[in-house]
Amino acid sequence: MNISTAEPNYLITFGLIGVFLAVMIAVLYATNRKSTSFSDYAVGGRSYGPWYIAMSYTNSWWPGATFTAFFALSVSGVIGFYGAVYSTLGVTAMYLMARRAWKWGQHFNLRTQPDLLGMRYNSPVVKRVASIIGIICVFPWVVMGIQALALLVEFASFGRWAVTTCLFAGVALILVRQYWTVSMGMRGLIMTDMYQGILAYGLGALVCVVLLFTGDHGYSQLSALPTNMLQIPGSNGSHYGPWYMFSLIFTGVIGSMCWPMSFQRIYTASGVRSVKKGTLLTILLVGGFYAILMLFATAVSQDPNVQANPQNGFFTALFDQGGPWLLGVALVIVLAASIGHVDGCVQVCGTQFANDLATWNKPRTDKQLTVLAKSGMAVFIIAAALLAYFTFNYSRLQLLAQISYQGIIQLAVPLFFGIFTRFGNKQGAITGMLTGIIIAIVLTVFYPDDIPALGSLTSGIVGLGGNVLVFLVCGVAIQADAKEKARVNDLFEMAEPAKLPLTKPVLN
Repeated sequence: MNISTAEPNYLITFGLIGVFLAVMIAVLYATNRKSTSFSDYAVGGRSYGPWYIAMSYTNSWWPGATFTAFFALSVSGVIGFYGAVYSTLGVTAMYLMARRAWKWGQHFNLRTQPDLLGMRYNSPVVKRVASIIGIICVFPWVVMGIQALALLVEFASFGRWAVTTCLFAGVALILVRQYWTVSMGMRGLIMTDMYQGILAYGLGALVCVVLLFTGDHGYSQLSALPTNMLQIPGSNGSHYGPWYMFSLIFTGVIGSMCWPMSFQRIYTASGVRSVKKGTLLTILLVGGFYAILMLFATAVSQDPNVQANPQNGFFTALFDQGGPWLLGVALVIVLAASIGHVDGCVQVCGTQFANDLATWNKPRTDKQLTVLAKSGMAVFIIAAALLAYFTFNYSRLQLLAQISYQGIIQLAVPLFFGIFTRFGNKQGAITGMLTGIIIAIVLTVFYPDDIPALGSLTSGIVGLGGNVLVFLVCGVAIQADAKEKARVNDLFEMAEPAKLPLTKPVLN
């Protein structure tokens, strides 16, 4: 069945969207609590337990574009499943760095990932460079989130509305939510992440499982897939080289904790135990949901309507098998994922702008920081909306995500060395990040996907190699003085777990 030729039923599609938004607003007001300081506004008072951390992380990890751009990858073949591999492996970094990151965050009142880097290397320049890289790399994800919302509105209108109208409506949807994101900060975000996550990933996975075993294009179709769909890039007959899949997965694994949205979830936790338990739950949520969605995408890949436009495949498949009502459910699922992810991106970028960049020349009061964060959020969302319009018909949206990874992984060198070792200095952190990002940007201009001459390594991996080399050379060549060594030693000792006595004390 073709959606554009079907009889439109706006009451069902827009009605379900309206119900979703009404409940979301009710949740916001029911859980509203005024922030007492900028730290409270930025990290929610460091008060949330494992389930909140897990759902918030998942909402910041899988955007609405997962149902469009990444869904299209699995329609074309098994390459789409690479996301399940790197997401589950990458989340383990959160578990491993939980103790030091949270302990330092609590002791020094850290609010952002660049805040931690600036503290670890005792350098405001490190913090600012890391913040700029983070904001730039997060930007494409907001663009894709807005495009997913515009696509959602296009389907809700049964293809009757023009692209410009759909984009305006999509931006209006996210702006409605941004009112509370801006006014409530992280507290409002965490509470609605739970509500949105249940719908986006819980209901989304349930619908896919039901259709896999009951639909016309379900589980039985997996046994009849064309051979070419079972080949991964770099295998026989592929135009990609042998290092392409390695680059995608390795970039995803090390980049997972470099995303400012993901890292900031550590600071919202009530303690180290909450972070670690939340991480284990996150692995199940992130990996389980994505694997089910990609399995469904592969099962419906031979549907002619899905093949005609793979990026619309999730909506098309649900409409084919359930009409307007199931289409309305699909719209709510994608809307929940899109709003949750865009919220997280906008919130963290506004916070970083105020906390890391706007304090360049002078310190700011809590009130000034809050105003600056809100202003940064507004500028960020408007700029993303404009770019979303100009790239709306771009045929390979997932490249935007892959390109952003080439930049964000440059934070991995100072972050991982800084948390897991006492090696390194601010000179290496600054020059390494700049070297890596410049190499990645220049190579991406000429090779946006892969570099054939290097066996299909991606630009970010080459940049990362330069980044590591510079960091190591500076660490060896520029020795820290005794004061700096003592400061770093104190940091690591501070984060060590409390040592219990080996024997029980003798009571007199």
